[in-house]
Amino acid sequence: MTPLHTNPLFGRLADAERILVSGAGGGFDIYAGLPLALSLLHQGREVHLANLSFSALAGLPDDAWAAPDLAVITPESAPHQRYFPERTLAQWLRGHGYPAVVHAFPQTGVQPLRAAYATLIERYDIDAVVLVDGGTDILLRGDEAGLGTPEEDLTSVAALAGLDGPRHRLVVSLGFGVDAYHGVNHVQVLENIAALEREGAYLGAFSVPRTSREGALYLDAVSHAQEHTPEHPSIVNGSIAAAVRGAFGDVRFTDRTRGSELFVNPLMSLYFAFDLLGLAARCLYLDRIEDTHLMRQVQSRIAEFREDVVTRPPRSFPH
Repeated sequence: MTPLHTNPLFGRLADAERILVSGAGGGFDIYAGLPLALSLLHQGREVHLANLSFSALAGLPDDAWAAPDLAVITPESAPHQRYFPERTLAQWLRGHGYPAVVHAFPQTGVQPLRAAYATLIERYDIDAVVLVDGGTDILLRGDEAGLGTPEEDLTSVAALAGLDGPRHRLVVSLGFGVDAYHGVNHVQVLENIAALEREGAYLGAFSVPRTSREGALYLDAVSHAQEHTPEHPSIVNGSIAAAVRGAFGDVRFTDRTRGSELFVNPLMSLYFAFDLLGLAARCLYLDRIEDTHLMRQVQSRIAEFREDVVTRPPRSFPH
């Protein structure tokens, strides 16, 4: 039991010296872990970054691969590719004097991703892994009205849950509400968080203030990414950054949201933290994707599960 003035997430990481912060769901998910990673770096910890990638990793040269399904991305990687969030983040990190390497996993099934994580954990003798979701669909167990885009998120959860270590494996979610764009009912997200609390797997929530060093750097990193990926800026991190700045309501920062009404609000700037094994234990279909090798297998197994399950009806906020 921790005292009220101690953050339970950082309490769990207190004895960890080498920490891996990894984006669970592809794209710009690793950016949602940046405030946390920077805070740990500023505490003097050794922090490594990784991301399940939507970039065209197949075109990388042989010397960019540390192992099968594990690429090492630097500021110089794939200069011809316009969309490459991991390289863009590496460039931002170098510009601010931080270690400028971001590891990237291609989209695979659970088994290859687990092997890649095992290699990365052994390579740096990792003490703790923090898996980051930009959004909340990683918190869905499978019987909700809508699951958002769970394939990559839960492949990442399953891959890490099946490892023998490290002892500290955590999940953080930043961007509460952004997945409404993909049909997630956030009353059901709150219901799931309450269940995780009862089971001892919820580690509380805390905000990313714009007045903090890490909050200001996160805003700068998101602006840098939007500038360098103008055709495909991150809606998730754009929404979170707007919330960190104190914006509210239908905030416009990209043409990609044309025709949709956003609801940017202060809840989007909150980290919700969980024990990964406790979260994995509540997923109703994790066993079905365990033996997958391809992402399309994960997709088909989840689709088959959804055909059989009785879903919980969506609920509206009562206030």
